[in-house]
Amino acid sequence: MSSPGILPQYPAGQANAPVGVERMFQQILQAVQKSHVEIADLRQECAELRLANASLERQIREGLQHNLHLSRNASSGFATPAPPSPQLRAAKLSPFLSHNMPLLSAGPTEPSFRPSPLGDNALTAFPFGSRDIPGFYVVIPAGGAGTRLWPLSREGHPKFLLDLTLKGRCLIQATWDRLLPLSSAARTTVVAGPGHVRAIHEQLPDLLVHNLLCEPGPKDSMAAIGLAAAVLAKRDPDAVIGSFAADHMISGDDAFLSAVAEAVEVAKKDYLVTIGIAPSHPSTGFGYIRLGEKLGFKDAPNARLVSSFKEKPDARTAASYIATGKYRWNAGMFVTKATFLLDLMKEYKPDLHDGLVKIAAVWDDEAARQAVLNEIWDSLEKIPIDNAVAEPAAAQGRVAVVPATFGWDDVGDFSSLADLLPAEANQPRILGDSNLVVTEQVAGGIVVPGSGRLITCLGVDDLVIVDMPDTLLVTTRARSQEVKRLVKKTRESGWKQLL
Repeated sequence: MSSPGILPQYPAGQANAPVGVERMFQQILQAVQKSHVEIADLRQECAELRLANASLERQIREGLQHNLHLSRNASSGFATPAPPSPQLRAAKLSPFLSHNMPLLSAGPTEPSFRPSPLGDNALTAFPFGSRDIPGFYVVIPAGGAGTRLWPLSREGHPKFLLDLTLKGRCLIQATWDRLLPLSSAARTTVVAGPGHVRAIHEQLPDLLVHNLLCEPGPKDSMAAIGLAAAVLAKRDPDAVIGSFAADHMISGDDAFLSAVAEAVEVAKKDYLVTIGIAPSHPSTGFGYIRLGEKLGFKDAPNARLVSSFKEKPDARTAASYIATGKYRWNAGMFVTKATFLLDLMKEYKPDLHDGLVKIAAVWDDEAARQAVLNEIWDSLEKIPIDNAVAEPAAAQGRVAVVPATFGWDDVGDFSSLADLLPAEANQPRILGDSNLVVTEQVAGGIVVPGSGRLITCLGVDDLVIVDMPDTLLVTTRARSQEVKRLVKKTRESGWKQLL
């Protein structure tokens, strides 16, 4: 120990050790202060980038609206005006759908190609010089009430009449826009119930009157698609038809076009052809298609036989399906010759076939049509096309599948709808006016401020809140598939007028 008044002795080279420690702490403090300054600068830059991004989004949105106006004036394919949406529109565009509007003018003279990672062929050619597929007729079944989206979707105003893309176009309008380049208004048919005929004509003014087939009552997809097939086969015996639901969302127009083109080529060889969607996750809400052997057609190199159809599985089974790499989601899209579909119906569902053929025989005679519908329609079997013909035909090697690369969602519940809407990180999705939703410490979920009232949320995650003028629904995303049960109970409780 050193004596008082005598400085401590340090080994050579460490005489100024305390001064060195102080200097080191000073350098650390300076570095921390510098980091704080840099972080503040970064925050400022982020704020400026957000403002610039918002300005760019606004410019893009205005440009899209301008281009859409020009395309409507330049081509009959987009002459359909956008009537007021039943939903309030948010300021942001959905990132799910492409904002590029496909032109209906003739395409490139050289075949266009797309990668096909789901098949063995690196490139798949679209075989026509324009987007129009000769002899191809589009059928759009517009049925169902979308009960899993209640109270947003109602029996009198179902899902396909709602604007769920935040783009000012309801789902059936988006379906029309997507499919029209493949055929034309003259070769596009919609099948719907009597309660929706007027709304569909308002949303699709270019739809020809004789191409809107009104079914007296819901009989599921086989009767709807079979009716269209029977009517179109009578009008054009060589017709190849493609059935695409009115209320699905699709992204990737080029991949969709190529898949449909391949499906048409396979259908010409007497197959019932479906389009299989590459699964992005082990969904329990979709059916699955097991891929079979390759068909080896030069003009449809990705086409395969369907080994089997699988009903909606549980989570463990769905995961096992995806692990094999041999399964695709069943999107309910079917392409086939109209006469071949009638042949399948005659073999597997002869009574349904005979009834629809009798109706189709007098369809263009309105007076006779109504009399035959009154006689036959109620007696027709209510059954999906999958159970009626697709599954038994697949067992006999008569169903093919084209694996597809485009994005697809049937928007079957509020959870899937939430995934398609834009949102800030750890914030709920909002379908409508975001100014009507105030949240604090809320992550995930979806809020629909449809009543005009302010909705406030504190400390609740992954909720589904649908506030309509006459009804309020509150549930969780995890149980959104069960809303259909609530609709049934609401009906049984005497609230049918709200359904």
